[in-house]
Amino acid sequence: MLTLQNTPNHAGVKISGDYFDLEELNKAIYHVIGDENKYLHYTGSRTRILGICHAVRQAALGERNVETVFNGLTDHAKKQKSFISPDKNIYFSTEVLWPEILYAAVALKDFVRLHREDAAFPDWEPEVHVITHFQSLVLDCLHGQVPEAEYQVIMKTFSDTAPVRDYAVQYIDFLNLKYIDMAKQQRENALSSVAMKIATQDSDYNAFRQQVLAAATPSKKAIHEIQFKADYPEKIDW
Repeated sequence: MLTLQNTPNHAGVKISGDYFDLEELNKAIYHVIGDENKYLHYTGSRTRILGICHAVRQAALGERNVETVFNGLTDHAKKQKSFISPDKNIYFSTEVLWPEILYAAVALKDFVRLHREDAAFPDWEPEVHVITHFQSLVLDCLHGQVPEAEYQVIMKTFSDTAPVRDYAVQYIDFLNLKYIDMAKQQRENALSSVAMKIATQDSDYNAFRQQVLAAATPSKKAIHEIQFKADYPEKIDW
């Protein structure tokens, strides 16, 4: 079963599951976001989501975290069925920063909408339901980390987010790095604000986007092609 948990120092979420859970998520995301020649105004968002896919794929191959999880098979059940079996399953996991995972949840709304417009019978596609389940897990994980009143406002805002067409995805790098630099308590206090900034595309985001557009204009580059000049730390205090 796919699960999302807040990391110990509130830097992000840990995506966990067995090999098939993680592969199912990856397959669903690839199915919905389409290839690189589709939805060109969402190239930046697609690239960021694929970054999460890469981490999930590495986890499924055992290249990130590996842990054992109780599978529900009790000694009593084993005696009843007269067979020997382990009572734990192998789960794989990877961490994703809070701003990154929240943006993915928002951006996937657009990709699901676009996919539904193209697909013949999207309601019957299991991949669509895997994506919406993943988004609900992100918000449910957030629910446990912010005050109830703030969560209700966030939920209302996430239900009516602006499209992320030509989004300045460098802003997510800015939020990620700012969040990494915070202490645990600061992260806890800032999480609601970060979620709202991503959902609303507020004045701070729009000012940032104008700076990116100004950098893109002389060279006639697409907005997603402008590099964010900052380095992530080698180790994150998850």
